[in-house]
Amino acid sequence: MNVRDIQGLIESWAPGEIAWERDNVGLQCGDPQAEVQRILVALDVTEDVVAEAHRRKADVLITHHPLLFRPVKSIHPGTPTGRCLRALIAGKISLLSAHTNLDFTRGGTSFALAEALGLERVEFLHRPYRTQKKIVTFVPASHVDAVATAMAEAGAGVIGNYERCSFRTTGTGTFQGNASSDPAVGRRGVLEQVQEVRLEMVVQQWDVDRVARAMIGAHPYEEPAYDVLSSEAPMTSFGMGVIGTLPRAMDPAAFLRTMKKVLGVASVRSTPFHTDKVRRVAACGGSGADLLGEAVRQGADLFVTADVKYHAFHDALGEIILVDAGHWETEFPVIRVLAARLDKEIRRRTRRIPVIVATTPTNPVRYV
Repeated sequence: MNVRDIQGLIESWAPGEIAWERDNVGLQCGDPQAEVQRILVALDVTEDVVAEAHRRKADVLITHHPLLFRPVKSIHPGTPTGRCLRALIAGKISLLSAHTNLDFTRGGTSFALAEALGLERVEFLHRPYRTQKKIVTFVPASHVDAVATAMAEAGAGVIGNYERCSFRTTGTGTFQGNASSDPAVGRRGVLEQVQEVRLEMVVQQWDVDRVARAMIGAHPYEEPAYDVLSSEAPMTSFGMGVIGTLPRAMDPAAFLRTMKKVLGVASVRSTPFHTDKVRRVAACGGSGADLLGEAVRQGADLFVTADVKYHAFHDALGEIILVDAGHWETEFPVIRVLAARLDKEIRRRTRRIPVIVATTPTNPVRYV
């Protein structure tokens, strides 16, 4: 497998297209065609993490936070970014980033945090994505399975945990080819009536062109007819934050003690407890205070996130227990999830490529 293949595995789960528009995800530096022998996964890119990649003979470093985020005006060894890039290039180490696309996908950053917190029946807190389209074509019954298979292999027909989903109805298609036509059915210049199947499959908007090309390639007609329809249904695969339920109601102080232990955080910031029981919990790894109103609206007793500003704590008073548990602490659980998923997907496709979680500490915050 090469670097581009590894990027494809990540983005088949967390597409780059769902990332925040100002984010920089995907390949940061390196050769997309380079063969991969060993992968190191970390939350951040630091000089020490790059040194660990060298030491452990990794030729791909995958991080959550991108090294190249803000516009870079110069690259030189007088800056940490310049030193990291120089070391990566000198060591022939490719750098991939999965940032807000990993935050916004099912099973991603906030789901990993929810699992660490012991939440059950976890779902997205906010689902703003309306990225689904429907592609409709008309195929002779003899070729409908072949066309549907080609479309599915190009990415169509995925609904939640189900693949190759389609809807098919039978009808009559009519056409008449002109003198320049080469019809697969009937004769040019003759009005033909053919029993056809209307084939419908859902597709993500960024996959429409690929699916359409696959459909045309498998279709027997010289000029296949097809439509691409929009859908206003919210996506179930992508969203922001999560909400779930504890197995049993807990005293807020006991919940925070448990949370500090599982996240490895020395202390947290919290609003005063206005309730003596916590059962329904919302969570967002990293900076998620903008979801506070949604957590309140959905009846969460407590909301765990990070980077909470002073006035957000005021907004939460009497409504919900708002907890700032730290940016690094609320995002790090996804690193093990990402490494495990990559390891599983690589094993399904090829020989084993070691996927290692970095041991270098990268949290810049100290509690004193």
